Amino acid sequence: MSGHRPRGLASRFFLAQAIVVIASILAAVLAASLAGPAIFHEHLLRAGAGQGATQLMHVEQAYRDTNLWTLGVALATALVCALGVTWLFTRRLQRPIDALAQAAQAMARGRFDTRVPAMGAGAEVDALAGAFNTMAAQLERTEDTRRRMLSDLAHEMRTPISVLTVYLEALQDGVAHWDATTSELMGDQLARLTRLVEDIHDVSRAEEGRIVLERAEQPVVELVRAAAETHREAYAAEGVALNVDVGEAAGDISADRQRMGQVLGNLLSNALRHTPPGGQVTLSAIRQVPGRVAIRVADTGDGISPEQLPHLFERFYRGDTARDRDHGGSGIGLTISKALTEAHGGRLTAASPGVGQGAVFTVELPTHHRTGPSPTTEIAR
Repeated sequence: MSGHRPRGLASRFFLAQAIVVIASILAAVLAASLAGPAIFHEHLLRAGAGQGATQLMHVEQAYRDTNLWTLGVALATALVCALGVTWLFTRRLQRPIDALAQAAQAMARGRFDTRVPAMGAGAEVDALAGAFNTMAAQLERTEDTRRRMLSDLAHEMRTPISVLTVYLEALQDGVAHWDATTSELMGDQLARLTRLVEDIHDVSRAEEGRIVLERAEQPVVELVRAAAETHREAYAAEGVALNVDVGEAAGDISADRQRMGQVLGNLLSNALRHTPPGGQVTLSAIRQVPGRVAIRVADTGDGISPEQLPHLFERFYRGDTARDRDHGGSGIGLTISKALTEAHGGRLTAASPGVGQGAVFTVELPTHHRTGPSPTTEIAR
């Protein structure tokens, strides 16, 4: 293995400037050596400064010696100046580059909270530092999400697996017997695990842009009323009123009925989890600007703080983890709903006046235009 050490930034700058300076001096020497004596000799003859060969030879020799000394001093001065300028420039530039290198090494060791301050080394270096900090912030959020996801997955799976294990051991030991209650309990726990696996599968496909849609013309009023009827009993059991406000004027959309039902179902389930008994949830649809329809799920429940709003649609994000776990939320439903809405060419937004003042989730979709049948499509984003 070679022990050759790569040149540093300072040596590279100095070498580059030295080559330029030396090339310039050599060009000047060459020009002065070839053209200078002849021109000087001609001017001496025109001026009548001595006709003797010896006198002319001494004068011309003096001219050449003067040129040599002048160019030598110029070369030395230029090299010293090049060295000084290089040292000052690289000193100003090397500091932020070293800081960036150290920050990159820290991130490679898992320190995703590392940031590089602006050092005023120029617009390009400051832009590089800004891009590095943006990348570091994104990696930090990704790592936080990964850790929270693993923690949440472990917690969500631990409870049903523990219940299934306990009842299985009880059945094997003869302590418990298979009856309707045992069957219902184990079915509920298996359904919970199945739902979690399906949610993780859906959100992974959504993030990879592999959402397959079976599009067809769908009346908005039918989608809304079907979603409301599906959740009517769950709302009645929790003592929460479910109101529906939609008319034929809402129009039609080109959508996958099952997927849009999944979106509205997630929003209605989310509203129910965060609305106490005696509260109300209103599912409505209105025509907005031409070509757009808005489906809203508004509740009078817990509300959302301004700090939580930007993170609502991040997977496994839950503003109140303990509360959501108690109500069975997995933290994936809103992420899936957002991805499915965007796959339909729409967008999903959330708004809230504040904690304790309810929340409004709005699904905005393009209305349907009759351009022929829509085949099965796969949305790649």
